[in-house]
Amino acid sequence: MDMSIKELLLGVDIGTTSVKVCLVDVATKKVISLQKKDTAARITPDIPGGDLQDSSRIYYALHSCMNRLPKENLSKVRRITFCGQMHGVTLWNKTSGWRRKCKNSSDQFEVGDVSPLYTWQDKRCDSQFLSTLPRPNSHLRVGSGYGCSTLIWLHQRNLLKRYDYCGTIMDFIIGMITETENPSISLQNAASFGYCNTITRQWNAEQLREIKGFPLHFLPNISNEDQFLKNSWFDIPQGTPISPSLGDFQCSTLATIKNKKSAVLNLSTSAQIAFIIQESHFIPKDENEIIEYFPFFDNQYMAVAASLTGGNALAEFVHAVQCWVIDLGLSIPQSKIWDKLLTHGDNACDEENPLQIRPTIFGERHNPEEKGQVSNVVPANLNLGSITHGICRGIVQNMASMMGTKDLKNAGIELIMGSGSALLRNEILKKEIKLAYDIPVEFVEQGNACYGAALRGIHLMGHPIHHNNEKL
Repeated sequence: MDMSIKELLLGVDIGTTSVKVCLVDVATKKVISLQKKDTAARITPDIPGGDLQDSSRIYYALHSCMNRLPKENLSKVRRITFCGQMHGVTLWNKTSGWRRKCKNSSDQFEVGDVSPLYTWQDKRCDSQFLSTLPRPNSHLRVGSGYGCSTLIWLHQRNLLKRYDYCGTIMDFIIGMITETENPSISLQNAASFGYCNTITRQWNAEQLREIKGFPLHFLPNISNEDQFLKNSWFDIPQGTPISPSLGDFQCSTLATIKNKKSAVLNLSTSAQIAFIIQESHFIPKDENEIIEYFPFFDNQYMAVAASLTGGNALAEFVHAVQCWVIDLGLSIPQSKIWDKLLTHGDNACDEENPLQIRPTIFGERHNPEEKGQVSNVVPANLNLGSITHGICRGIVQNMASMMGTKDLKNAGIELIMGSGSALLRNEILKKEIKLAYDIPVEFVEQGNACYGAALRGIHLMGHPIHHNNEKL
């Protein structure tokens, strides 16, 4: 046990495919312990296009991570900060949403009457449905997979009656471990739900009342007030404050960004490129349907181009290849398919006639009906390496079409920081990013969201976060 460590902060990231937790020394900002667990939470959707995750599996993945942290350090945790996947919504019953398994073991919670997590990838709210909704009193659009549009869809089919509250999956978990009845949500995550005015920090109650019978009381209170552990949790002391959960991309950006003149390009399941608006008293407008302005920290905004086309497009191709292999009566582990495709794809970098692939098979929020396209097909590029390289190039070119070099230079950006699990293990994507942007690029591994959440928590404890001697 390191006796020199006096105070620790616990950062938690509830991601789309995994949960990560880290213990960070408040004084040095160094990570003392990091744990990760895949959630394996995806479940069969209720309708075609639905995307659901089992809320209990997500919590149990967090429980597993907490069990593996060094117990001797947990009593030194002075604050907990959660972040996680944005847009998606979970519903729960106020009396039976959870229970403590044992009064003598306050870390043992059992998830009860809770809905699945309707994720940001859920497609039940198609363009036709979205066109029937009231126009938000907000500069931010409402899309499929957004909390409020999903709630309206469920409400119109009488599927909300057994529940009392809603929030992100992180809000539910915070409510459970603090044993708090009334949920709250940060402005960052409320903005991701849609129908939130980020200037007034209020839900669009007037617009939502246009939806007959819509239960406004479901929506959590938009707040930056802490909640507190009612009992100790994994030896973290009773009364430890927990901030309202934050957006994973904001936290990843905080952990990654180098200075005010740098942008962050994150490529994981999906993809985002963003920079922090330096203009004081910035008032966001809805003039651009592709670049949006989301709340960052300390009344700042970030300009974000968010794509639904990221590592998921490559993963779909790998899955397809595996299905083809099985159809041929063979068996190859998916990990080996990944290795072979990335190796052959890297070798196809200098082709004279490259395959042109637009891998937007999931559509985009500004164009939900968009489909993928393939062109420039010749006999020489009908091979796995060319296809893999074409998908990687297409992912990057799609991002650059949403926020390109000109947009970044006009904002004074001089450096792009590349991060994200799909990017860091893929040399093809790295090369294509350098080709697509006429700006220097650095790739960084430390930009995980749970560390960013921890940094934000340290800031809330009175320790400013500085990057290259600049206060963000």
